[in-house]
Amino acid sequence: MGDIEDALQRADGEAFTREPPKTLKGRINFLLGKLKTTRAVAAELGVSQRSVERYRTGERKTPPKAITDRIDTAVRARWQPVVRGRRRKQAATSTGITVETRARFGYTAPIGTTDDGRMRRLTVHLPPAYAQRLFDAQQQGTGDQELRAIVAEGLQEVYFKDGGTRADQLEVELTDIDYIDVSF
Repeated sequence: MGDIEDALQRADGEAFTREPPKTLKGRINFLLGKLKTTRAVAAELGVSQRSVERYRTGERKTPPKAITDRIDTAVRARWQPVVRGRRRKQAATSTGITVETRARFGYTAPIGTTDDGRMRRLTVHLPPAYAQRLFDAQQQGTGDQELRAIVAEGLQEVYFKDGGTRADQLEVELTDIDYIDVSF
């Protein structure tokens, strides 16, 4: 997964009003409730059906880290979808999103100005339209490059062009992301 995809998933996780189950048994039982069969849970996690049964009964309590991570990801993806959906809808229609990043920004600018890229640390609130575009692109499974382009365009319009009041011919490209965090 890419940087922006991870940031969006972290922001989704912050929407939880209750924590997901903590115990292995509780997580497996939650997945069974959602996926209905041990075979489906096993296929989701990439383990044998018998392993799922062992986790469920408590016969096996500590799976390898890779499997523990897959269990955590599967549970979080299905935990409180209504709460997460409500937060996303609110961000896409009224509140927008906030992007905090430290990255290299490259420019395409008119002659006589500098177009050298440099590292910048920015915290910028993007309007709801950019949130909607990001969520739509993520849901369609587009790559991180497309998500970066949407974020770069939002930062270009809001921060660098100041809503169209300056630098009207500036084109911004987001590269070398040191870190990025999204909140909504």
